[in-house]
Amino acid sequence: MKTNENKIYSLLGLATRAGKVVSGDDSTLLELKRGKVKLVIVADDASDNTKKLFKDKSSYRSIPYVYFSTKLQLGLAIGKAPRAALGVKDENFAKTLIELMETPKI
Repeated sequence: MKTNENKIYSLLGLATRAGKVVSGDDSTLLELKRGKVKLVIVADDASDNTKKLFKDKSSYRSIPYVYFSTKLQLGLAIGKAPRAALGVKDENFAKTLIELMETPKI
């Protein structure tokens, strides 16, 4: 059986292919400000400034955000170079990802 982490990476890949993910600091921030993002994922190894920026912007707009994985793993999951931030634009993908991230690891 797949671990939750693997399920999350697979779902991110699927969402990317469906065109429901924006990646990179600038693109994610732009879509966040436009109100198009339903979930913000920030890499655990992102800089403190990046983490604070997305935490503040997401909180202000009442958009859920999580710290998850590494920049390299997030990039690999969506088939791109390492990414510090991702924005999920689809409500259903966002809900499922949040549920998977909140489920305790076995």
